[in-house]
Amino acid sequence: MLHPRLRACQPVLGLFAQDDPTISPRKLGAVAPRLGLLDRSDDRWPKLLDALTDLNDSATDGSMYKLFFLGRHGQGYHNVGARRYGAALWDAYWTKFNGDGDLVWGPDPDLTALGKQQARDAHAVWKKELAAGAPIPDKAYSSPLSRAIDTHQIIYSDLASEAPTPLVVENLREFYGKDTCDKRSTRSEIVSAFPEVDIEEGFTEEDELWTEEPESKENVRERAADVVERIFCEADDAQVIAITAHRNILHELLHLVGREGYSYGLATGGILPVVVKATPVAR
Repeated sequence: MLHPRLRACQPVLGLFAQDDPTISPRKLGAVAPRLGLLDRSDDRWPKLLDALTDLNDSATDGSMYKLFFLGRHGQGYHNVGARRYGAALWDAYWTKFNGDGDLVWGPDPDLTALGKQQARDAHAVWKKELAAGAPIPDKAYSSPLSRAIDTHQIIYSDLASEAPTPLVVENLREFYGKDTCDKRSTRSEIVSAFPEVDIEEGFTEEDELWTEEPESKENVRERAADVVERIFCEADDAQVIAITAHRNILHELLHLVGREGYSYGLATGGILPVVVKATPVAR
């Protein structure tokens, strides 16, 4: 069930290179140096966290501020298929099948070797920034699709002993319907493949959402809104949040938090940080 929309969100800009709408993602790379933080000083992360704490402590209208690290899964076999056939032919024909006799991309495809390396590359940047005081996320959330869970675990699971166990959330899955790559595994299969993750209450055994008809954009936005509302409701004491998901749901999350008109083309294995202010809406 969707949470009621109780907060209005907006981004706090000027902290990260990715905040600049004119910046090229190709110039920055999938994971930017310092994760994109503009401050190059040795104590850059403690300063950012102190500023975030000050914003939360000084808020008088019930607003809360959180630092989100939005991550896209590494390359999956469906990405290889789309590149092999081109966007037009992929969308019109191949995406409805589980493979082409050579590649298997559905349902719920795994990471490729390159996809796993992309996740390891992101992990290496995180490791480097930990030495400069970067925070371990307080809470972590993942899409239920295997490529996202696997990416999340490669990046975060052994960053530090206090790294949080990710919660698998149905609403973080990719735009579903038609594309077999976006049909998830069963709950039992997810538990078997990733016994170290937590799964949200009410998560069904079978994928009851995927159909041969594509999901509406309005529903994707509702799911994104539910995720943000849930995080601010359930993790009110957590300042740093890690989410690992997919291009389209992340695009809607960015839209929701006030990045309208700004589409940052996050590459596979990429990480996009954004500070979000959420203010209660009068009822």
